[in-house]
Amino acid sequence: MNELGNKLKQAREAKGLSLDDLQTLTKIQKRYLQGIEEGNYSMMPGKFYVRAFIKQYSEAVGIDHEELFESFKADIPPAHDEEINETISRVQTKKAIPAGSSKMLDLLPKILIGVFIIGAIALFYMFAQKSAGDEDKQEMANGNQAVTIDEESEELKKNEEAKETAANDEKKANEDKKTKEKSQKDKEKEEDKKQEEVATQALAVVSAQGSETTYELKNTDKFELMVATTGETWINILNGKGTSFFQGMLKKGATESQTVDFSKETEAIIVVGRSSDTEIYVNGQKLEYAVPPTEEVRQDITIRYVLTSQ
Repeated sequence: MNELGNKLKQAREAKGLSLDDLQTLTKIQKRYLQGIEEGNYSMMPGKFYVRAFIKQYSEAVGIDHEELFESFKADIPPAHDEEINETISRVQTKKAIPAGSSKMLDLLPKILIGVFIIGAIALFYMFAQKSAGDEDKQEMANGNQAVTIDEESEELKKNEEAKETAANDEKKANEDKKTKEKSQKDKEKEEDKKQEEVATQALAVVSAQGSETTYELKNTDKFELMVATTGETWINILNGKGTSFFQGMLKKGATESQTVDFSKETEAIIVVGRSSDTEIYVNGQKLEYAVPPTEEVRQDITIRYVLTSQ
């Protein structure tokens, strides 16, 4: 664990937060949070995400991220410096070993055995020719020679078939392994894409007066709203035209949350009866109340959705 990771971990523990709690707050996968604390940046999806995840982590535990970056700039990799040594090494390795060399080395012992067998048969034939005094012995020698050749050829054929079967089995096992690894990588890419969307979207306070707060959502092509309760609260979810999508009580252990897709709307309004027991998430990002729930229990939250093309 490096000094930066240790400082973040101490701040997290001082707030009484576990890694699971921090994952819920930041929407960053637990394995990446643990990697930051351990100083293991190689597991991150890219250098850009190292800085983005450290920024979200520090803000969640109450540390100024700019001061943190300045103090530990030698430990935090720059976002644009991507390593390619591993890729170059793999390419050089492939070029160093010709594709057919390994196969030729495998066949060399078989060729030597075949030459030895043919040589032995030739010597046997020559001896038989010299030692046999009549035609019957000559024919017997020739017959024995033919039988020996057939037996050796059959044995070589069986060996070739066994090796070919083993090679096919190994090839199939490798293909299955690659398919499984590709599926896992695709899943991780999808999770990283979701993390990137949360990291790039902008949810900012436009105005706050009394119990009414207006936010503006930018840099995203979707607007999914989830309202959840940690206790019991009354809520009303409407669009800018006043159409209500849900109105009623949310209770922990019963109806704990409501999710509405506002991607085709320009505005969402949430009337919160008890803000201290109500959590609002926009595309997975938790909305922070501009007015503390201790000051205003009932709050009216308006979120204006600015499309990316605008």
